[in-house]
Amino acid sequence: MNTVTSYKKILIIDDEERFAQVLGRSLERLGHSASYATNPEDAIQQLSTGTYDWISLDLRLGQDSGLALLPRLRELSHQSKIVVLTGFASISTAVEAIKQGAFNYLHKPATVKELLTAFEDANEEMSVEIAEEPMSVERLEWEHIQRVLLENEGNISSTARALGMHRRTLQRKLQKHPIRP
Repeated sequence: MNTVTSYKKILIIDDEERFAQVLGRSLERLGHSASYATNPEDAIQQLSTGTYDWISLDLRLGQDSGLALLPRLRELSHQSKIVVLTGFASISTAVEAIKQGAFNYLHKPATVKELLTAFEDANEEMSVEIAEEPMSVERLEWEHIQRVLLENEGNISSTARALGMHRRTLQRKLQKHPIRP
């Protein structure tokens, strides 16, 4: 594993302010400079006034999507390495994040060491682990819902119609953390 050898300026974009503060302090103890934003507007404001080496982006920013913010981040800070960090990981969102310019994708909870490794390994080939056992039915359902949600640009009502599901049922399913593969 690589080790961090130089100071990095890091922007943490996460709607959970407490999490962002704790992560920022941990990064600062390791010799980095960390700032945080809790919504897309704050993130854009911070990027317009400064440059960052690395950006940690939460997939869900309250009612907003980190995936929707990703192209704007790339536009404002094309030199930054962006890692998407989420508690709601799915194959479809991981693929979409990489397509839109993220260097890596991590599932919460992730340690500071795992986050730093994700930034450091961004230039190396990403490896895909193949599970020895097939996905559970619950995980397959989660993946399918995420794919249809992405196809409907995050619109819950449209996604529920496409899945033949009541909107409230879909919302309850989305509030749960995904089943591990």
